[in-house]
This record gives sequence, structure tokens and C-alpha cells, in this order.
Amino acid sequence: MTAKQTWNPDRYSRSARFVSDLAGPVVELLAPKPGERLLDLGCGDGALTEKLAAMGCDVLGVDSSVEQIEAARRRGLDVRVMDGHQLSFNEEFDAVFSNAALHWMKRPDDVIAGVRRALRPRGRFVAEFGCHGCVATVVAALHSSLARRGIDAAAINPWYFPTAEDYGARLAQGGFDVTWIGLIPRPTVLPGEMTGWLETFAETFTMALPAQERARFLSEVQEVLRPDLCMPDGKWVADYVRLRFSAIRREE
Repeated sequence: MTAKQTWNPDRYSRSARFVSDLAGPVVELLAPKPGERLLDLGCGDGALTEKLAAMGCDVLGVDSSVEQIEAARRRGLDVRVMDGHQLSFNEEFDAVFSNAALHWMKRPDDVIAGVRRALRPRGRFVAEFGCHGCVATVVAALHSSLARRGIDAAAINPWYFPTAEDYGARLAQGGFDVTWIGLIPRPTVLPGEMTGWLETFAETFTMALPAQERARFLSEVQEVLRPDLCMPDGKWVADYVRLRFSAIRREE
């Protein structure tokens, strides 16, 4: 069995706070209005859920990570543990919002169907997530380093990085009118070394190795990436490319 990615809220806060800090444009695309009922799909530790609630919205956050939901509850938020492939809502929300989560959900049609059911008529689905080309340099290094150890990384890769054309077609097939969709290259300066990013986001790859080999593996991958992703000042950059979209639930 493939090891499942886990989320440590403290580690996430140290190594990945940029995820919510850089979400301003997708929140702007959502254009939340006070009093709206919103679903934050893949809410993590609730950093953005909290901001939406502070804007006067009635927000429910859902995430598959028990640890992240516990962290969000400590913020005083209305959140619950739920798999994004199996949303259990029926016409309850004016909008569904998601940031940096959909690329962890590898059955996109199930997600889209659940979002449509959750939305009220003409409700909005607004999101941003990794797309084709996202962290491609990092992925290549992970794959090559595991291949040297006889492990097929493609079989355990946890990410779904579609093209805009593919995901737009899925939205249309799933009952949505896409009002805007686009790719945004966003090289992102990391708060520390690449190993911190790998420990936070690439656990599925490292768990394929015996525990005593993992630190050496991470160091090896970082050195492979150094020529491309370490800047002259010593700062590390992740080669992010994001897919951002807004869609309206179509009435059939």
C-alpha cells in the first residue's frame, strides 16, 4: 500500500505558511460577501477559513486531516473532518472555495460532483491549486532519486496536476459554466531549505524508504535541485505553477 501523506500543523506553519499568505488573488476572485454561506474545501489549519469568517461570511471548513482540523478548531472555527471525494452536502452553500488542496484529490470528477451537490442554484466554485508543470523540477528529482533505489515513484506520486483544458472540460462535464480559468506561474521563495519543503509535502515519497535512509534521501534530492532552485543568495525557490478558476453551477 502507498503511504498516506500526513500533516503536522506545527511543521506546516513553519514550512508552508506561504500557502495561505499568497492566496489573496484567489480570495479576490471569490469576492466573498458578508452573510454568504461558504464551504472551505481542504481548509488545512484554518488560516484562510479564519480570514473568510472575519469578512462576515458564514464558513464551514472541511479537511481530511484530523490534525489540521484540530488546529483549525483551536482558532474557534466551524470545521469537520471530511474526504473531499465524498462531500455530504446538498444545496447548502452560496460558494465553495478551495486553495492549494484540489491537487491532493486524485478523483477530480468525484470532487466536482460533490461540490455541485453542495452548492445552491447558481452557486460559485472558486479555487486555486497545482496544475501541469507545478514543481516539475522537484518531481523529476524525486522520481530519479527513487529510481536509483529501484522504486517507481510514478506509482506513489500523490499529486494530480491537470492542464487548464483538462480541468475546464471536467468542470463543464460536471455541470459548471466556467467564467474564468488560467495558469499562473508562481516561483515561490521558501522560508528555509528545500528539505523542509520535502518533509512537509513529499512524505509519500520518503515513506517508500526505510526510516534510516530518509534523511540521506532528502539531502540527496536537495543537492540534485540546488543548481536549479537555490538562488545565489542561498534562498530556495519552488517552481510552482497554479491553476485558478471560477465557475457557476449550471442549471440543467
